[in-house]
Parts: sequence; structure tokens; C-alpha cells
Amino acid sequence: MSTPILRMQGICKSYGPGIIAADDVSFTVDAGEIHALAGENGAGKTTLMKILFGMERPQSGDIYIRDERVLITDPNIAMAHGIGMVHQHFMLVDDLTVAENVILGIEPKKHGLLDREAARALVRSMAEQYDMSVDPDSFIRDLSVATKQKVEILKVLARRADIVILDEPTAVLTPQETKRFFEQLSALRKAGRTIIIITHKLSEIKTICDRITIMRKGRTVGTYDVASISEQEISRRMIGGDPSPDLIPEPVDPGPVLLSVQNVSCIAPSGKFALRDVHFDLRGGEMLGIVGVEGNGQRELVDILTGLRTAYDGTVILAGTTLRGMSIARIRHQGLSFVPEDRMTVGVNLDGSLLDNATAAIRDDRSFNVGPFQADRKLAAFARRLVSRYEVQHDSLRESIRHLSGGNMQKVVCGREIGICKTVLVADQPTRGVDVGAVRTIHDQIESLRRHGKAILLISSDLTEIRTLCRQAIVLHQGEIVARIDDLAGCSEEELGLYMLGLKRQDGRGATS
Repeated sequence: MSTPILRMQGICKSYGPGIIAADDVSFTVDAGEIHALAGENGAGKTTLMKILFGMERPQSGDIYIRDERVLITDPNIAMAHGIGMVHQHFMLVDDLTVAENVILGIEPKKHGLLDREAARALVRSMAEQYDMSVDPDSFIRDLSVATKQKVEILKVLARRADIVILDEPTAVLTPQETKRFFEQLSALRKAGRTIIIITHKLSEIKTICDRITIMRKGRTVGTYDVASISEQEISRRMIGGDPSPDLIPEPVDPGPVLLSVQNVSCIAPSGKFALRDVHFDLRGGEMLGIVGVEGNGQRELVDILTGLRTAYDGTVILAGTTLRGMSIARIRHQGLSFVPEDRMTVGVNLDGSLLDNATAAIRDDRSFNVGPFQADRKLAAFARRLVSRYEVQHDSLRESIRHLSGGNMQKVVCGREIGICKTVLVADQPTRGVDVGAVRTIHDQIESLRRHGKAILLISSDLTEIRTLCRQAIVLHQGEIVARIDDLAGCSEEELGLYMLGLKRQDGRGATS
């Protein structure tokens, strides 16, 4: 029988009246296992891990490491107890090398100065031990997403972490990269490391995890052997009932071209092409997927379409009007709405209330005015419909949105942007980090937009999401379109992954090489 390396007992955490993130939660992890922590958005799993890593303080409860009670009040103390955390959004310094990032804060010294050779040797040794090949002298800015993730894990291991927390670790990986990543996790387990994974991907839980703890509404539902519980049962216990039936997109006769991207190119700060001769048309009633490993031009394309980037060659036409020279506000008035990838800095105002954020895009809409004044009741009614339709867990419309979980923030952003869309919705990673029930709700609402004649551009690293919602997709690699897939049903996720990695591409006639 395995020995518990971690025990959290009676953990309680609230953020004020009615905002309970953890309600008498208990959580036990055995040494040398890969343990999944799953639950709906707002279930309390991220709060629980932040408490373990010293980023949050509970009102009550105890933490035991190897049966010794410990008090963890900040991440430095957590690391001293052998706990490390790899966040979903990497915390690396782009202008430093791999070795410099790994030893940042624990620099080896020689004669009072940084011992660069010792830093390189440390990275080489760990990379070999855990089968994570990286070049110690490479700059972070030049690395792929999968390699950056290796560096983050090596950072944690360099600090002698026995317990490694991974937050949505495969969110931006291709199927091939995910398979390789799981092999590396297995190597970590064999080396005696204990791994906790926060994830919403049920198939991956079944593939790599030994046990799963499910949380719902701030409480522990139970801990189960993964081999003895089905994906359907995991989903049922997460949401407290049976999931909705699978979404079946309905065919719609295409309408007029609502978005035309014509030979668009732009240059990255490095001087290389970030986008090169990208062109496509998107009609009303169509949903087009944009697929690619993160950092291959998706962000630049989104920034051009939404007005955040104005320096580019080529032409973008929205509903018959060229975007060049338009402000962000004018682009939105033309009917484009936008779900951003980074909800925390672009999607919401953390200092605003739930009401403020839910209604931010309609406050200058005259239909919500009474004479020259805003109609507070109409705005509140709009916000109430949004939080009800998307099942946003909240205490009050007046509470600060920063008190919501990340997934519930995402529901607010999606609900706001879908609700105001007049012509084109640009949805950039709309369901990243949200639970299975919220994914279904967001998908249903996006599909409803399409059925009503709107055009959807879906940028997603989740290939299951792309294949669920889209019939067509284009694949970007190093800023170029390397494949146009007209029938996604006939293209496997593995084949899409080969295009994304640049290992396969179509010629100008659509033939594959």
C-alpha cells in the first residue's frame, strides 16, 4: 500500500459572505502517483492548490507532508517543503536562456559570481535524467510551447520538488506533444516524484492518472481509482447529473462573405514573418477553425482582426468595409465581437463588478438608455440573463469579478461577446480552462450564433473542440497556411498534429507532401 505524501484536512476558505471556495475539504495524495484533481469551474480545485503552494491562506484546516503538520504561508515555504507548481501560463523570462531561467533565485556561485557552467551542467543532468532534452543556452523566446513547458518543469525539479502541481498542462500541446509529455510524466513518477494534475480533459485523466479526486461546489465528492471509473461517471459526479447530449451542428446555407482576409502579412520583432500571405473568406453561417501550435501567427492574426495591430500588409474586409485605419471601437461597432485568449488582462476589468463586466460592451447601446441616461434595470436584466444562461457561480451582481474562478470569468466574457455579436465572432481559446458542463454551454451558444447567420472564427488548441464545431479549418505553421481542411471529419487529430508541427503540408493545389 502506498504511503500518503500529502494530506490536506478540513480546509476552509471563503472570500466574504456567500463566496465559499473550500468547505471542509480533505485531499490525500500517495507518494509516487499521478493524481488528477477535477471539478466544475468554481468547484475549489485551483483554490485548494493555491493554498497548498502558499498563494492563499485558509481560514481553517491542516496540511501534512509525510505525516508532519506544516504551515505554508508563501510559495518559498512550499518549495522548502518540496512542493512545486507549474502554472497554466508560463512564468519564464523570454530574454534569458534556459539555464538562466532554471536557476533564477538559486544561482550557483563561483568566487562570488554566477557559475554559468554549473548552471548549464545542472540543466543537462536533469534533462537527461528525466528525458527532457533542452539546450541550456537557448533563449526562451526561441522555444516551442512544448519545450517551454519542459523548462518550467525543470525549474520546479531544480528546487528539489517531490510534489509537482501541473495546472492544465496539455492545454496548448498537439496530440504528438501530449503523448511525449505523458512519457516524461511517467519518467518523473518512476524517479519517485508525485504529480498532481488539474485538468478538464477526461480522456487524458484516463490515460495517465492513477487516481482522481473530484470536487463540486467547494466540497470533495470523493477519490477514485481511475481504472475503475468511466469518463461518463467522472462527468456525472463533477456536474451532479447527466451531461447534455453531444452537440450536432446543423447545416446552414452560407450567406454573404462577412470577413475577407486578403494576402495579410506582418513582421515579428525578430524581423521574421509572423504572418505570410494569409488569405481566406468567411461567410455568414460558417465556422472556420484556425489551428496551430501556439506562437505560429494566431495571436498576430487576432490582433489584426480586432484592431490591436495596425502595422500589416494586405487587406481585411468586415461586412463590406475595410478595417484599415479603424479604431477598436469602430471595428466593434461594425459588428465584430471578440473572446480573447487572455481573459485576465483583456477580457475583464478585475477592479469592476460582475455587473460592470457583463454589460461593458452594451453601455453605449442606446436601446439600453432611458432618454439620455443609462437604464440600470435593463443592464441588470441583461447581466442576470447572462449569468443564468451560462450558470455563472456568483453571490451578487455587485461583487468584484476578481472573486470569481477563472472558468466563471470565462463564462462572463463568452456570454457578453456572444450576446452582442452582430456579424462576426472571433473566439480565441473560448473554452480553455473551463469545465465539461461550461464547454457544452459555450459550444451550444456559439453554434446557435452560426445557425442564425453569423460568421465564427474559432482559434483553438483543443483539436476535439475544432472537430466538434467546425467543418473546415486552416492550419498555421510559422505564420503560413500549410493546410486547408475542407472536411474535418475525414482528418484525424494525429494528422492535424503533423501539419501543426510542420512535418506535413499541402502544396498550392491542396495535395499533401
